[in-house]
Amino acid sequence: MLDGVMLLWFVLTAAALLFVAVDIRTTPESVVLKWGFVLVTAYTGVVGAFLYVLGCREPLPGLHERYVAARWRQTLGSTMHCVAGDGVGILAGAVLSSVVGLTGLVEVVVEYILGFAFGWTIFQALFMRDTAGGSYLRALRSTFVPELLSMNLLMTGMVPTVMALKSRIPAAADPATPSFWFVMSMGLLVGFTLSYPMNWWLVAYHLKHGMMTVRPAAAAAGAHAGMDAAPHAAMSMGTGQPPWPPIPVMTLLSFLALALGVAIAFLLRAT
Repeated sequence: MLDGVMLLWFVLTAAALLFVAVDIRTTPESVVLKWGFVLVTAYTGVVGAFLYVLGCREPLPGLHERYVAARWRQTLGSTMHCVAGDGVGILAGAVLSSVVGLTGLVEVVVEYILGFAFGWTIFQALFMRDTAGGSYLRALRSTFVPELLSMNLLMTGMVPTVMALKSRIPAAADPATPSFWFVMSMGLLVGFTLSYPMNWWLVAYHLKHGMMTVRPAAAAAGAHAGMDAAPHAAMSMGTGQPPWPPIPVMTLLSFLALALGVAIAFLLRAT
């Protein structure tokens, strides 16, 4: 039964990934978010493809700016960007932990560190440094808190999901088996869902960017330019009204949520 479910999952994921990878080339989105949607589709299969079509794919020529202006689509772009980058590091940490025999809390820490490091230093600060005036150091400073809060909620959902499934699917501990990648996909999918509300708050207070529209220079003159500026401004900490709840409060809540998620994971693992 489970083998059949996994086979169907991987077949549909391959089809969804092929569709997104080909179709997104003509979508006037930023390159980093294009890669983000490709990665998220690789993680979440048809769910990622559905989110791409519903949240980013231009419905008609010239409408992308207005189409992605909706808050929920901006938040989708923010969440997708986080999960895409963090997911690479988390998967690398999971594979490394399996190879060297790390388990339990140590494995969680390794996945957290690698996920946060890759998501923050590469996918956020490096790829988005132009939004910070081209300064990588400035980009690191401006993206640290948003990446931290989003990462905490991603892991809050992912850790208990992965641990619960691994305790019931013994083969899922081995990266050489399909079960491992299926379980990690389920974990990233749950983590994506739980990190969405935090990203809504981050986008609402201009602490994190959402979708962006990037058009060729020749076409840009005749296109709406509003959304080109808005996401760039969203990268600037302190823009607009002060966040509520304040950032320190949300940071504390995110760590409490992460601690709860880890505690639930070990309770599920023990049962």
